[in-house]
Amino acid sequence: MKFNATEIPVTLKESKYNIVIGAEGLNNIDREIEKLGKTKGAKILVVTNDEIGKLYLEDFINRLKQFGFKISVVVIKSGEAQKTIKTIELIHNEAFKAKLERGSIMIALGGGVVGDMTGFAASTWLRGISVIQVPTTLLAMVDASIGGKTGVNHPGGKNLIGAFHQPKLVLIDPNTLKSLPSREFKAGMAEVIKYGVISDPKILDIIDSILLPGDQNSWEDSVLFEIIKRSVLTKARIVELDEKEGGIRATLNYGHTFGHVIETLSGYGTWLHGEAVAMGMNAIGGIALQRGCWSEQDFLRQKHLINKTQLPSKWPEINTNKILEALDSDKKVKDGKIRFILPRCLGKVEIVNDITKEEIKKYFSNLED
Repeated sequence: MKFNATEIPVTLKESKYNIVIGAEGLNNIDREIEKLGKTKGAKILVVTNDEIGKLYLEDFINRLKQFGFKISVVVIKSGEAQKTIKTIELIHNEAFKAKLERGSIMIALGGGVVGDMTGFAASTWLRGISVIQVPTTLLAMVDASIGGKTGVNHPGGKNLIGAFHQPKLVLIDPNTLKSLPSREFKAGMAEVIKYGVISDPKILDIIDSILLPGDQNSWEDSVLFEIIKRSVLTKARIVELDEKEGGIRATLNYGHTFGHVIETLSGYGTWLHGEAVAMGMNAIGGIALQRGCWSEQDFLRQKHLINKTQLPSKWPEINTNKILEALDSDKKVKDGKIRFILPRCLGKVEIVNDITKEEIKKYFSNLED
């Protein structure tokens, strides 16, 4: 049966790869790898977590084995708490055991945590081997699998250890969302809302047209495909303009600076990444409103969509001084100044580094009143 898919190219200065979106994508992984010029006998290390492994791993590796690839597997525990150097060591150990070569491939089958760690492991094994991203969560489909950011967490902050390592292929199969836990789907919707706020307001209109946008069963396949495609296109075009975050790519961090603070101070795994980003978007939106640089109408529209998607918008109880300390450790600090992405209107944001600690204190003290 013909695999009907949409291909979105990502063209960078030194590399090019396709983002392939189509139902039944997992059942066509062998053909997509063949297009990359890999032949029978090539060594592939598949990395997944225990939850995704139960659902898809057996059929996935059988497909690869039938083509003649030599397959090894690493199954890690699920959750943000596993995103550590220790887990990278497990992947490296299996790579050594499997005798992976420079022409070998690592495949990330799972969500953003699996994708980030597999990408980082691939970037550091034999000074860099190929990686393919096969995201199975909405968040990974629209964000984490695209653009080559890889890494693991440090006790002092999220993703402080990492590297840029572009994939050779991103294969998105929306069918995997049918088995995604509801909380994970909602978390992915936070990144979709982000794309609507920073670049494509049409996404926000589509979300608002769905009665229960936080429930994947409320979406028709064609409409869900449309928001995935629009989100992917937004990220792909920004990455093409700025591969290593020297400028415009920083806008993709909208809501993430405060979101990372929540994840770090609450303990990794307390909040899902998308949940923290939703609260982060609401916080930076509130500071923008406090500054008078965007309208109350736009701020309330963003908050409405976060709430409608059943994502958290209320900032958790965290000491303000701890927030400021965590911000000082953020990897986006430059010359002692914290870089934030401020909304100007729905569809437009700007990069600023002049938000003072006094402004931040004022915003959070008002929340406490």
